[in-house]
Amino acid sequence: MKEIRKTAEYIQNLLNESKVDKYAFALHEKETREFNADLGDFSLFRTVFGNNAAVTVYNDNKMGTKAGNDFSDEALKTTVDEAVLSAKSAVEDPAYDIAEKQPSEVFHYGCYEPDIEKFFSRVEELLSDIKAQYPKVKILNVFASHTKDHALYMNSNGTDFEDFGGSYSVSIEFSGNDGEKTTGLDYADVTTANLDKPFIDLGSFRVHLESAQNQLNLTSFEGKFEGTVLFTPDCFAQFVAYTLNNYVSSSVILDGTSLWLDKIGQQVADPRITISMNSSDPRIVEGETYTADGYRTQDVDIIKDGVLKNHLIGLYLANKTGRPVTKNTSSDIVIAPGNDSYADIVASIDRGLLVGGFSGGQPGTNGEFSGVAKNSYYIENGQIKGAVSETMINGNLGDMLKNVKAISKEVVCDGSMVIPYVAVNGIVISSK
Repeated sequence: MKEIRKTAEYIQNLLNESKVDKYAFALHEKETREFNADLGDFSLFRTVFGNNAAVTVYNDNKMGTKAGNDFSDEALKTTVDEAVLSAKSAVEDPAYDIAEKQPSEVFHYGCYEPDIEKFFSRVEELLSDIKAQYPKVKILNVFASHTKDHALYMNSNGTDFEDFGGSYSVSIEFSGNDGEKTTGLDYADVTTANLDKPFIDLGSFRVHLESAQNQLNLTSFEGKFEGTVLFTPDCFAQFVAYTLNNYVSSSVILDGTSLWLDKIGQQVADPRITISMNSSDPRIVEGETYTADGYRTQDVDIIKDGVLKNHLIGLYLANKTGRPVTKNTSSDIVIAPGNDSYADIVASIDRGLLVGGFSGGQPGTNGEFSGVAKNSYYIENGQIKGAVSETMINGNLGDMLKNVKAISKEVVCDGSMVIPYVAVNGIVISSK
């Protein structure tokens, strides 16, 4: 494997010789050490190496791009040549551009060199903890890995960003099992920069494992009603993703279909709602350091105290619309916690659901959603009565954020997000 700086120098020389107007390229070298456990027995240990080179060129207001995973001189030359060739046949658009020169930086994050022996012990401990504490959970598969990532971004304006990062990740697949009773499959995962705590105490492992056991004994309710839904952090993250896509993403701003197109500075949510992309938050393990356009990543509030602060605007869209660039292209979502405990929120709900997952597809441009609530529990008179299945929920994304009942003090940090429990009024709930 060639040293990444020498690879970059070779690509720069090729691009300079090609006489294009502008260019940018990103190089990644990864080393992944991974092992699996099937049905509780370790079955695989291996080290995988991977490279990726992505080259983008701009010439005569046209853009061409090409990527490859071979760092040999011949392959890199082919990658550059094909990027240049694709630009020649592209549609002309003066909005194509790269960021102005940014100060050069070298970033270090996470755990670059792993402690494999301790990592293996922590995974063994996780399996043992699940067996002892959740005896009615059947582990089907465990995938554990440490990834060491060395990355370099450069462009023709002189920007030079270099990353050295690493992290541990563990993902489990499981179901509830009690004799002939079984539940559907469920999954939980976490990414961490250290091995200081048992994995079972990280992320939302316990929430999912407990749910798998509880789903073995279902209760029921009849009819259809408008009530309160208490979303787990994992599930609320899913609805936040829907909301960002529907109301603030580049595509809906460009085509003008966003219902928040002209609402910057206006109240769009309950004043307790603050949704940010905080890549520098120490609880985010692999936070973005630079954007695809070549900007140094900045923490960005999408909604602050209920007020819409930013759309997700890349450089291309900024040039097309005259709107300011949002210097964050990550999914490093951080939502501010509230003042109520999880237990107090449950106790305050007259009738509703605790919802751990949702299956219903992407909501329409008007924000309307309808689908099946997964890993859910019926709540009545402030008490969780039991797990329910095949329960439908209907609502509207924009209305959800306005109809917040409570936000928990507790948050889930899984390495990629920091999100509390959020209770929302006015959701239609019906037995299927």
